[in-house]
Amino acid sequence: MRIAYHAESLIDAHLVKDALERAEIPAFIAGEFLTGAVGQLPARDFLAVMVPEAAAEAAEGIVRQVDARLAEARAAAASDDDFGSLTLPA
Repeated sequence: MRIAYHAESLIDAHLVKDALERAEIPAFIAGEFLTGAVGQLPARDFLAVMVPEAAAEAAEGIVRQVDARLAEARAAAASDDDFGSLTLPA
C-alpha cells in the first residue's frame, strides 16, 4: 500500500477516497479512528488515504484534482471570512 494523500481533515480524506473509488481505485483511510484521540489537534499527521501500489500512479492525477478543488474552496472560504470589512453598529 502507498500513501496517495495526507489529509488535513477527515472530510478531506473521505472526499479523496470517494473520488478514487468512483474511478474504481480501491482506497482506505489510515488513521481514521485516531482522530478522536487527538481532539482539536490538527489531524494531518494522522490521516492518510492509501491505495495499492499498482494503482498509485493512476491515483496521482485524481488526488491532484481533488486537492486543487479543496485549495480553491479553502481560499474562497478564507476570503468570505474577512472581518476587516465588517462594521459593527455603534
